[in-house]
Amino acid sequence: MKLKPLADRVVLKQLAAEETTKSGIVLPGKEKEKPQQAEVLAVGPGKVVDGEKVPMEVKVGDQVIYSKYAGTEVKMDEDETYIIVKQDDILAVIGK
Repeated sequence: MKLKPLADRVVLKQLAAEETTKSGIVLPGKEKEKPQQAEVLAVGPGKVVDGEKVPMEVKVGDQVIYSKYAGTEVKMDEDETYIIVKQDDILAVIGK
């Protein structure tokens, strides 16, 4: 990957969608909801507000939950799609 995010942007790689429901029903392709969980691949340097730098709260390797309609999808390789979001669009970091 050769993406270097600017300001307070974060590059995410979406985690795989669930193939079955909790009760064991297999979902066809169009019924699968796009997951809102992703892994952080790259983090920008942070933004400047009123002359002060606002630090980034996420780091590379974090698994996060982001807003459903946030970000821009970018296709870099034939089969790799990444999502670029602002830090404000990240709702939570998933703890381990």
